[in-house]
Amino acid sequence: MKNNPVYKREMAVRARSFRIPLLLMVFNGILAAAALLNMYSSVVQVKVSNRVHYESFLQLYAFVATLEFLLLMFIMPALTSGGISGERERHTLDLMFTTRLTAADIVLGKLASALSQLLVMAFSSFPILLLTFVYGSMGFEELILLMICYVTAALFCGSLGIFASAFMKRSTFSNVFTYGTLLVLVAGTYLLNQFLLGVSEMEVNSMVIQAGESRPVPNSGWAVYLLLLNPVSMFAELLEQQIAGGGGQFAVQYFLGAESGNFVTEHWIWVSAAIQLIFSAGFVRGAIWFLEPIKKKRT
Repeated sequence: MKNNPVYKREMAVRARSFRIPLLLMVFNGILAAAALLNMYSSVVQVKVSNRVHYESFLQLYAFVATLEFLLLMFIMPALTSGGISGERERHTLDLMFTTRLTAADIVLGKLASALSQLLVMAFSSFPILLLTFVYGSMGFEELILLMICYVTAALFCGSLGIFASAFMKRSTFSNVFTYGTLLVLVAGTYLLNQFLLGVSEMEVNSMVIQAGESRPVPNSGWAVYLLLLNPVSMFAELLEQQIAGGGGQFAVQYFLGAESGNFVTEHWIWVSAAIQLIFSAGFVRGAIWFLEPIKKKRT
């Protein structure tokens, strides 16, 4: 990737821009302010009760990790959804096609530069996450898993953005398509499962249970597997296992009921990450496919 001219150009342009240091300052400033305020509240509780409530520092870790995840999910599509469509609007895409660059060079260069910037933001926030180590909470293994979750979600959101940017001619339409699709995947799949779970609860409550029979446990059925494409669901499942041991309202077990004895549900985080990475590769391949005919036409 170091030999990719598009990647080197994007990194050089961003290195000279004042927006990157400003974005890092705002990003880490928001995280630091939230973490310090939360920690101050926990310390005040210790002074009042004379007891250290370790669950407060677990909540600090969960709060900071969640805020960082949401910020990264919001920023990554903005970095990629205008990458190629912006070149069209500036009338520089045709000039790029007159060079020896391939469609894959353009797509991968744009995506890799955005991912590199996001990784800088994620690693720069590590000292804030390490505040939870003051009183003991998470270990380095949990932080590594958290970083894997960040990178997977970033690749998924970024590849969707680069696909929309290659498919659509205007950056405005590309942004709307990217964030709209993410909204459907995140909120749509969760609300569908909540709706089907409510329907199942009504059916179970209306059943007439005979003596000796056990009442079935409500579940959302087949729709729970749609959450495999939901980056927030993957992150929430990881956080539930690290903080509460699973079983929370945002955990997959909440929608499964008693139907939880298969490979997918027992390895939900890794299966979800693998599926999202496969879709990411598909989005990248789709973006290349949309650009290749234009490349051939220009040459």
